[in-house]
Amino acid sequence: MEKMGLDRVYLQEVMVPHWVRGAKEKAQARGAKGKGIMLNVCALGGSVGTNGKLKAQVIEVQSMQELAALPADQVKGKFVFFNRPMNPLYIETGRAYGEAGDQRRSGAAEAAKRGAVGALVRSLSLAHDDFPHTGTMRYEDGVTQVPAAALSTNGADELSQLLKADKTLTVELEMSCQTLPEVKSYNVVGEIKGTKYPDEIITVGGHLDSWDLAQGAHDDGTGCVQSMEVLRLLKASGLRPERTVRAVLFMNEENGTRGGNKYAELAKSAGEKHLAAMESDGGGFTPRGFNIEADAATVRKVQQWEPLFVPYGSGEFTPGHAGTDIGPLKSQAKALIGYECDSQRYFDIHHTAADTFDKVNRRELELGGASMASLIYLISKYGL
Repeated sequence: MEKMGLDRVYLQEVMVPHWVRGAKEKAQARGAKGKGIMLNVCALGGSVGTNGKLKAQVIEVQSMQELAALPADQVKGKFVFFNRPMNPLYIETGRAYGEAGDQRRSGAAEAAKRGAVGALVRSLSLAHDDFPHTGTMRYEDGVTQVPAAALSTNGADELSQLLKADKTLTVELEMSCQTLPEVKSYNVVGEIKGTKYPDEIITVGGHLDSWDLAQGAHDDGTGCVQSMEVLRLLKASGLRPERTVRAVLFMNEENGTRGGNKYAELAKSAGEKHLAAMESDGGGFTPRGFNIEADAATVRKVQQWEPLFVPYGSGEFTPGHAGTDIGPLKSQAKALIGYECDSQRYFDIHHTAADTFDKVNRRELELGGASMASLIYLISKYGL
């Protein structure tokens, strides 16, 4: 950003959680007869470790409701194995991800309430492969903290089959993850001042943090690059925005949203006026359009520009959730806007060791950045 010749580049200090995975996790399923079978697992973000090897029988469930209905003696002292897959019938994969996500977020806490020693969770992916998917999970105050691990989808299918053949099967899990004291980090902010209404701000952002298994290329390196690309394109085209355009690289979206909360807090305390905020956090794939979170009249105002985007394949302007990092600005901004791209491949690699730079297609990335810059330019020129 400093090399782009922006009007201002600065950092916003923010304290963030510090969780470390430790040594590579190990898991093995072992039946009454035969040798153990290794399972591909990874700790869920925020999980406690196993304090050595943790061995127990397994009870498989498809939902929180099924777990709650089980007799206590069927759960106590066991691993609860949450094996509900993402629903493949939805065209929008984010909807399937959202519905299946309660297992990852709350599975360990709900299992512990029933006396389980740990939670094993099917990875949130429609792909069938050997990559376990991490992601944040939450404990509850007053509830025993038990380890939580994700199984690859292939591993989950295999464990389910093994359990059908042998209900007394055991799983041995070893994880050394731990939570350390909070540390100081930063949001990174760069802006171009508006020529007519510099006090009206349009924010565009992605998040800097990624899960530790890979580079976080699509989640969310692409969103960061596209947010900076909005500023670069405005400068390269010579189109000075009439309102101030600010790119924010948010810290700590994945396990706390501290960066998004801090940005909104500082904006409010400074009396800043946010006209709109846009977020890219769904990968850098082929653009489809935008989700708009605003009152009905504002949604219609933004939708008037839809025909300009249709020739470029990014003309789907629909009401809907805009994004996690810009969510805290809801009471301060007239509209929150989420960049939407083709979602079919995103959850194949999201939160896994496969989320690497070679998966990013430069042309798709550039088309997305240009779509974002175009809508932000229109808002900067015509307002809402």
